[in-house]
Order: sequence, then structure tokens, then C-alpha cells
Amino acid sequence: MRRLTILIFSFFNVLIFTTSCEDFFKQESDDVLYADKEHLNNAVDTIYSVTGILNKLQVLADRTILLGEVRGDLVDLTSVASNDLRELANFSVSDDNKYNTPSDYYAVINNCNYFIAHADTSLKSNRNEDIFMKEYCAVKAIRAWTYLQLALNYGRVPFFTEPLLTKEAAEAAEKGTQADLQTVCDYFINDLSALPERYNVEFPGYRTIRNTESALFWFPLSIMRGELYLWRACVTKNKEDYKQAALNYYKYISERNGENSAYPTGVTYYMWTPGSSTWLSTTGMISGSFFGTTESKTANGELITMIPGDSIRAEGNYSELRNIFVSREENDYKVSATPSARLFEISASQVNCCLSANGQSVIYAPAGLDQNRSGDLRLAYYYSERDRVDHITNERYKDQDIDKFSSRNVHIWRRMMVYMHMAEALNMAGYPHMAFKILSEGLTTKLINNEVMPYYHYRDTLGNTTTLADSLFLAQFDFPDTRYGIVTADDIVDNLTATHNMLGIHSRGCGYTPMNEYYVMPNDTVETDDTKRAQLIEEHKVFVDSLLLNESALEFAFEGMRFYDIMRYALRQQNPGATMQKIVGARKGLGKNAEITTSLTDQRNWYMKWNGKIGFIGE
Repeated sequence: MRRLTILIFSFFNVLIFTTSCEDFFKQESDDVLYADKEHLNNAVDTIYSVTGILNKLQVLADRTILLGEVRGDLVDLTSVASNDLRELANFSVSDDNKYNTPSDYYAVINNCNYFIAHADTSLKSNRNEDIFMKEYCAVKAIRAWTYLQLALNYGRVPFFTEPLLTKEAAEAAEKGTQADLQTVCDYFINDLSALPERYNVEFPGYRTIRNTESALFWFPLSIMRGELYLWRACVTKNKEDYKQAALNYYKYISERNGENSAYPTGVTYYMWTPGSSTWLSTTGMISGSFFGTTESKTANGELITMIPGDSIRAEGNYSELRNIFVSREENDYKVSATPSARLFEISASQVNCCLSANGQSVIYAPAGLDQNRSGDLRLAYYYSERDRVDHITNERYKDQDIDKFSSRNVHIWRRMMVYMHMAEALNMAGYPHMAFKILSEGLTTKLINNEVMPYYHYRDTLGNTTTLADSLFLAQFDFPDTRYGIVTADDIVDNLTATHNMLGIHSRGCGYTPMNEYYVMPNDTVETDDTKRAQLIEEHKVFVDSLLLNESALEFAFEGMRFYDIMRYALRQQNPGATMQKIVGARKGLGKNAEITTSLTDQRNWYMKWNGKIGFIGE
């Protein structure tokens, strides 16, 4: 069977992304794809089916990023932007908008439903190992991710988990059960929890497809469960859901590279050179993986999941993101989207803590530096622009480059997202100090025991110190000191200890955060009185939640996460609509490119609707 699989794959290396799935799914209407085979019990059909699903997934790649960025506060549109992009930015998406095609999501879902219903997972190899369980679990994760995207973008969606094989079944599904975000999360939390634990980290072994590493095509189950719990918690405000989200993110971190291994935040940073007085010299352990742009799966690789794109338009699933965000010959060097004034504002407002030459003291970088070098340096690292003149028209224009769009493939999940979402879940579960440490220093078991656990003890009625259940929960997050080490000032100045591999996420662009007196927890005391401690924790949660929202802007701008980060933040507030209106309204672009005439105080306006069939219809 293994030899057969390799043989089949060498054949599909050439055909997989240029061959359509029409032989496996035939389209009989504009809305639904139908299956025409009744079995999946051999390597040919099974691999062909999975790669067919990946092919359908490609169609969703660009809009996944654009729906997450154009509707946020960090992106402004230029005068050449399409009307479809303008509708997204204004939350006034029409039925014929190219990014408003829910049938593309259902094409993936119906393919997944068919595979799940018909794949023969009972087949064993001659070593009594399951043959197709890796594919089965991978497809279940893809289906969960796709349904979550539908729910996040449409709010209320037709929901079915059986394959639609007739037009009548499709019409019934369109008019049948409608699921909101919580319902979708409920279903797939239960659905994925039943899968064997080993498939959290074991994926189909399809090797390289057209020079692209297939190990990056999958959605790890533990991260997917973390996302589902995190979103459900934002709706239900259930503390236990936040806890489960955090544990699932940690599960991925602890298992990704096998037992007795680590998956730390790493030592990738962009800082001012210690002792620099000219504010021109920067340093750092920077590589192509800084924002997950290196497309290989290694032990310390940043990129986790991507959707592959075709290399030329004629192949059908060519990503336009580079032409939207980067000045290229293909777009006559005119971009459609550019950083908003709000992004520059957030970046420049950070206090950058620079180490002295001996690492014993600090100095703070001044405001007003050019080339976006005040505040956080990540923006200056991945974004640049320069004035150009068209030699034919003599028209002056700006040439824009965003390093995050250096590939034909669309990146979905990466390591910093896992750590950031784990911090978000921990904070809202009631552990703001643990979340803060992820931002400021990183985690080791010693640090957790010494600098986090003390905040979760109290005195019982007899005056004895008792460990709270909270402390027992935090003890599950084991970052062994033999495998994880906090980066010190000496490491940055002299690179003395190469084994130190944990850096606070804020330090990736804002200098050495552990010595930054402006980046500290307010009223940071160990409170033993139950009532006062609970009140202090709530105050700290609000503070850290705001830090996390800013950090998401600094770390993930243009990566398709921003609108959803704002949505989760808004859902946690007393008035979600007013919060959304305020944050997105601070986009501060120029003129009509940034105007939002749709009121976001009405939560129904956060979502798209289509053709009277999906979304908050008639409400």
C-alpha cells in the first residue's frame, strides 16, 4: 500500500492543482456540488478525494485574508481598489460581490461530508495500522475550519453534515437547519473530540507537491479545537471554555515535535543595537521565518498551516494578494490596499526599550523617527515604500512592499498565533499574569511556579496557605526548564546562552520588554483577600485584553486576523456594537477610502448575507 501511495503521488505531483474535481463532483447548480461515486476504499480514490478537497479550499484562500483585514482598522484602500473591496471595507457587501460566494464554502463542506461518509477507515496495513485515518481526521478538521469561517462571516448559516447527492437534498438543506456561531462550535467541539489523540500531530504524508511541502496543508486538531473553544467562550462567557481553549493550544505546543522536545516562541527579534545613539542601527536574530514566510516544516518553524496557490493565473487558483498589497509589474505598481493611519499610530505609540552596551541599563527610543522606526520596529521590518515616477506619464506614485506577501501561497496559522490565542484564553479564564508573561518574557515551569502561581493562593479560615484549583489548572502548563529558557539581556548583548529560546512576543519589535518600566502590570500585588483578589483579577484581565488587542495589530497586520481579533474583543465588552464601531471607526484613512456608512453598533451588520439564503435575512 505504501508503494502504491508513493506511485500515485508521483503522478499527482504534476496534475493535482491543474486537474479539476469534475470527475469526482459534478456541478448541477450554482450553489451545490453533488457526488457521483459511492465508495472510498482504495488509495487512488482516497488520495484523489483529499486532494480534490484541497483544490476546493484554494478558492477560499484570498478572501480568508481579505475578509479579516479589509474590514478591520489597519488597512485603508487606495483609489484603484475594486468596488468589491470597497463594499467589504464599508460592510455593505452586495450579492454579486466576488468575495461573497458562500457556495465556495459549501463546495468544500460537501466534499468533506462525502469523504467522511464514505472513506473506509477500517482498512488496516499488513502491520495492522490504520491506512486512511490520517486523511479522515485531516478532512474533519478542514470541515470544522470551513464551517467556522462561514459562521464568522455570515453569522447564521445552513448547516448539514451529510453529503448532498441530489438537487432535492440541496434545496432542503438550504431551507433546513440554520446554525449560529455557538451551534457550529458546539457541534465541532464534540465532533473533533471523538478522534484519536495521535492524529493531533500525525497528518497525511503526501511529501512535496509541485515544490510545496504538503505537511503545511493541514489544520492540526488541537489548534482547531482551541479556536472552537475560544470562539464559543466569547459568546457564552464560559470560563471553562476559555480553559479548554488554552489547554488545546498548549497541547499543540507540547506535542508538535514529539516527546521531550520543545516548540518555544524563539529568539526572533528586531531591536536597536545596544548602545546606539544615532537611532539608525538595528540588530536582531532575523530570518525569513520572522512572520512565517519560510514555507518548510521544521522543529522551530513559524508557519503551521497554509493554503497553496497556483503559480500562474491559467491554473485557476492564483492568489491576487500580492497584487492587492504589493507594487508589482502585474498591477502596474499600483496597490489596492495600504496601511491605515491607525496602524502607524498603534506602532508609533509603543515605548521601545533599548539595552545599553553592557545590558545593565536601558534607554527609550525617541518619538518622531522617520521610516516608521519609532515605537515598534516590526512595521519597519515588513513594510516599506518609496516614491517613483512613471517615465511615460511623469506621474508620481508610491511603490509599496509588504514582505508578508512574498509567496503564491496563503498563510493561515503560525506559531505566534497559537501563543497569542493561548494568552487570550488564559487571560479571560482568569489568569492575566500568565497571559502577561507570554507577552513580556515567555514561559518556563520555573517562571510559572515563582512568578505566576503566587497570585493564585489564599489563606483558609484557619490561616493556612491553600492551593487553589486555579493553581492546579496552571500546573498543567509544563514548559520544562531543561527544554525552555528565558532570553536574558546578556543573550541579546553578547549572545552568551544559545539554549535560551523563550522571548516575550512584545520583545519581537519593542526592545527588551522585561526591563521596560512602561510595560508592567498595574497594581501588581499578591492579594490574599478573596473579594479583593477577584476584583484585582478582573482589572488585570481588562488591562491584558487591551494589550493583546494592540499586540495582534503589531504582530499580525495584513495576515487576515484583525477583524476577528476585534470581533472577539468586542463580544467580551458590555456593549459589543459600540466597541466594534469605535475600533473599526478609528481606521483614520483618507477621505472616502475609509468611510464606514454602515452602523456597526448593530451586530447584524458585522456579517454578510447572500441571496436571501444565508446570514441574518429579513432582520
